[in-house]
Amino acid sequence: MQIMTDAGDLVAWLRAAGEPTRLRLLALCVQREFSVSELALAVGQSGPRVSRHLKILCAAGLLARLRCGQWVHYRLTQDPGAARFLQGLVTDLDPSDPLLAPDRGRAKAAAVAAGEDLSARTRLNEALGAFLSTGVGAGRRGSTLVVGVQQLAILASAIRDATDATGIAHSRRSAQTASAFVKRESLTCRIIVAASAEPIGADVLRSGPHYDTVVLNRLAPHPAPLAAWLHASRQVLAKTGRLWLFERHESLATQEGAATPPLARLRALLDEAGFACERLSPIQAGREPIFAAVAVPAWAVRAASVA
Repeated sequence: MQIMTDAGDLVAWLRAAGEPTRLRLLALCVQREFSVSELALAVGQSGPRVSRHLKILCAAGLLARLRCGQWVHYRLTQDPGAARFLQGLVTDLDPSDPLLAPDRGRAKAAAVAAGEDLSARTRLNEALGAFLSTGVGAGRRGSTLVVGVQQLAILASAIRDATDATGIAHSRRSAQTASAFVKRESLTCRIIVAASAEPIGADVLRSGPHYDTVVLNRLAPHPAPLAAWLHASRQVLAKTGRLWLFERHESLATQEGAATPPLARLRALLDEAGFACERLSPIQAGREPIFAAVAVPAWAVRAASVA
């Protein structure tokens, strides 16, 4: 029995598809699923503009959103009527059309770039998570504060065995992403948003030095220098606590005193903030090296040496 198409649906499909950019997006999505960034590169338009077109196509029922981890991909709808409409539409398109042919080439290049970026991000996240997990035995973390929640591997490794965990986000978007991740992974962590210029929010600073573990994740740009992050962490770290720090090579190289080698610069900043460095390692899992450090309050080292 042939399935008939409702006239209202057909009008909605025609309106959505009857625009040059949206037609190009549909022609691309016939091939496979795409992320917004890939589609934006393929059609040579901004991400927000492409997102608006995709929203219209989804609302009309021609495309469907598919969540893949932290990312959202777009694919052709599985609705039989809309799929039949799209099949007829795409069949009549000339693949050598000068409007459509360049999109396919750019889409292939975008797919290669996206694959390389995803592979690099995955390797980096695994390396950072492994560093954080090494040497932090179960039951030793106690209360944990993670400042900067954009690297989910760091967040998960830091809070997994914590008795109490708080995450500081520096944007509402990163807070929403982290909260969704924590819920999806069945973890427990309170995510709060700090003012954009503050490493740690005033409410957390007022709580005093009680965190057994403080993790400073500075892999996303932030207006406050590392010295300010270290000073704030000293105010909330317990006397017997431990600091974990992830810092970009570029950030150290562009700071005041950049003539000093980055590793020496990082040690000096930790020393100035009252920390003794226990471990310092460069992590190379992408184009830019990351410095990972573990430190404790300097007085604890002095007390141990006296004893």
